[in-house]
Amino acid sequence: MINNQYPNSPQPNFAPVAVGQSGYVTAIKIVLGIAAGLIALLLGLLVLLLIGFDTGPVGLFVGMVCATIPVPIYVTLVLWIDRYEAEPLWLLATAFGWGALVAVFIAYVLNTGVELSVAEITQSVQAAHTAGAVISAPIVEESAKALILFIIFFAKRDEFDGVIDGIVYASLAALGFAMTENIQYYGQAVLHGGAVLSVTFFIRGFMAPFSHPLFTSMTGIGLGLARQSTNLAVKIIMPVLGLMMAMAMHAIWNGSGAVGGLLGFLLTYCVFMVPAFLIILVVIIFALRREGRIVREFLLADLQRGTLNSQEYAQLGSVFLRMGGSFDALTRGGMGHWRACRQFNQVGSELAFHRSRVARGIFSSEQAAFEREAAYLKLLQELVTRLRSL
Repeated sequence: MINNQYPNSPQPNFAPVAVGQSGYVTAIKIVLGIAAGLIALLLGLLVLLLIGFDTGPVGLFVGMVCATIPVPIYVTLVLWIDRYEAEPLWLLATAFGWGALVAVFIAYVLNTGVELSVAEITQSVQAAHTAGAVISAPIVEESAKALILFIIFFAKRDEFDGVIDGIVYASLAALGFAMTENIQYYGQAVLHGGAVLSVTFFIRGFMAPFSHPLFTSMTGIGLGLARQSTNLAVKIIMPVLGLMMAMAMHAIWNGSGAVGGLLGFLLTYCVFMVPAFLIILVVIIFALRREGRIVREFLLADLQRGTLNSQEYAQLGSVFLRMGGSFDALTRGGMGHWRACRQFNQVGSELAFHRSRVARGIFSSEQAAFEREAAYLKLLQELVTRLRSL
């Protein structure tokens, strides 16, 4: 077991890692990653092909344009939430790509199968659509989106630290899913004229763009709480409860329109969706405060031994002081120092969260933990020296 205060302990000498074996493992991971990416792309193309059969080439093109235009804005807003320790770009892209390509394919196939089965049993197209919207879609879609969250949770433990990470990964997977799903909705609306397309775009693009992220964030929060807790019951129950809540919220949302019509949709939007969104914002605020406490707690040793001064320590532990420090670096030193300040904030957070994970026993090996600690400290010292030279 590693000493929780190992940053202050002498660094032991470890035997070097076998380079050949490491290179071989890395090559295997790259090959598997490329293969997974190609499979995901193929599934996404199949979904687009099926949508194109339904909407026609013009509807498909218009749907793709309308669905993708607002996505960069929504993604930027989601990424802004992760103020302390931004996750690796490739992992964020993986979550988004999973939602846009793989989860959509799973949902398209299974939801279509359920609707066809219900239609065959009841001899009613309306019953099939209602069952698909209220029963099948919530279960299938939330499960498909949640799968990538569970994969990241177990496979990348050092990149899933708590509620904020859960919300970010969940929101990106859901935004990817919603983007591809909207291609079909917008494409179908084109077939009914410009007025229908405008209404559909307003409802799905502006009134409820965060419906899918809101639902899937329940699963992300459940996993985040499980990661933060040391209680075995919490670790088991919260992810399952989060997924169940995601399905329930999704079912209520879909059922409001399918059963209650326009009035039911508007009532659900005002009474259910808006308050739920506000509650999520409150959860984010408290989760950010928790992350700030982690940074301050696990960087206190660096302040005490002089690696950080009081101003730098305060900056790393506050979202607003980080923003102020970045702006000050930009005005005083230009883009180069602004990037250095952002890197300083990121490295400081990564060091703190790394120490927090080690303190909770979440690490692959003592050697890897010490090596990462040393690398973070070296880079942090270099950035401190550079920023103090302004």
